Amino acid sequence: MAEKKFDLVVIGSGPGGYVGAIRAAQLGLKTAVVEKDPTFGGTCLNVGCIPSKALLQSSEHFAAAKKEFSEHGIDIADLKLNLPNMMKRKEKIVSDLTGGVKGLFQKNKIETFEGHGSFKDAHTVVVTKNDGSTEEIGADKIMIATGSTPVELPHIKFDRDRIVDSTGALSFSEVPKRLCVIGGGVIGLELGSVWSRLGSQVTVVEFADRLIAGMDIQLSKDILRFLKKQGMEFKLSSKVTGAQVKGDKVVVSYEDMKKGGEDSFEVDRVLVAVGRRAYTDKLGLENAGIQTDDRGRIEVNEHLQTNQPHIFAIGDVIKGAMLAHKAEEEGVAVAEYLATGYGHVNYDTVPGVVYTWPEVASVGKTEQELKDAGISYNSGMFPFSANGRAKAFGMTDGRVKILADAKTDKLLGVHITGPNASELIAEAVVAMEFGGSAEDLARSFHAHPTLAETMREAALAVDKRARQM
Repeated sequence: MAEKKFDLVVIGSGPGGYVGAIRAAQLGLKTAVVEKDPTFGGTCLNVGCIPSKALLQSSEHFAAAKKEFSEHGIDIADLKLNLPNMMKRKEKIVSDLTGGVKGLFQKNKIETFEGHGSFKDAHTVVVTKNDGSTEEIGADKIMIATGSTPVELPHIKFDRDRIVDSTGALSFSEVPKRLCVIGGGVIGLELGSVWSRLGSQVTVVEFADRLIAGMDIQLSKDILRFLKKQGMEFKLSSKVTGAQVKGDKVVVSYEDMKKGGEDSFEVDRVLVAVGRRAYTDKLGLENAGIQTDDRGRIEVNEHLQTNQPHIFAIGDVIKGAMLAHKAEEEGVAVAEYLATGYGHVNYDTVPGVVYTWPEVASVGKTEQELKDAGISYNSGMFPFSANGRAKAFGMTDGRVKILADAKTDKLLGVHITGPNASELIAEAVVAMEFGGSAEDLARSFHAHPTLAETMREAALAVDKRARQM
């Protein structure tokens, strides 16, 4: 018999889990959270979104001081990289935020259990602590929010030293002279950018014929061009066939899928960034009768319920984009559904961002998706090179592209490469959430001079009315 019982038990304290738990507590549910790691926040806060963005920001400053400050009349003599201090800054940011989650749990009277959570049965969660002891807690409702882990290639095993996953690439003790990144998706490009800016010669090997393959083709072309200009090298349509550690070097073998033939090159370290998989191992799902697909993901309905209606699953353990903000909204939707009978996530307006420089951001349909679906659309583009604020920043690479329905003018997709794209995309998300049109954006005031004016000009361009070109 479980000693403690709760209205809701959340397994996992990542963005989806902790936000969902807080919302449930706000709505009056007696809530508990089970977390296997010593700190809260999941992958995102501990070894994902937050530490990577901290290093991206620091490396951007370093690259700017090295290559761009002189154009602003700022000369810096004897510029040096202090990597230990950069890492300390990253670690403090992580510590502050994970500690903040702990404080929010206390504030909202959420009880926490440290240990690995698994199902004893459909209403009982067993918490296995580090010392091997166990505790059972009962739950009327349960939310699975255990996130994901990096995919390991069967022929290239992580050794946590020369061949690493994204977690290892956040904590190199020195800048590798040469770094191979396997995978041209978000994680590979972001961490590749960090070490490239700090002085590493980075080579990205990607199986597909373009980078960030899930985004608009124009964005893929843009970011490839920009990162090449920054010194990164790319081998597209290439399959890595092996990575052999030889002393303090790694020999990477690959096959050119277009030209044929195999080749190899030598690097100091290898980052494997070929995706993530749902973390559903050792959860005892079978004890609760919960079904998964062939990729280990938990199947849910429109209310995020599993085949056991009182058990919910959110975030990376279910189908869809593996994004923190998606998981957050799903966690909130579950909490509100439990308390009110209503909970909703609009998957058509989930934005995606790549925090390279320039940044890449996207929401809605791509041109290819619209063509494949036979939807008639109009397109408007505006370059940052024609924007006054971008010129003042000295950051003129990129563009805004807006896609709108040819008949109704309703916004269908917005795609950006450029400075602060991660912030600009929010305007498009809000407009699309309210069913807005390109004309709505075009008629809305945008302060001058701002980067946001590119959004208005691109919206005007949908109707061939852009004024600053």
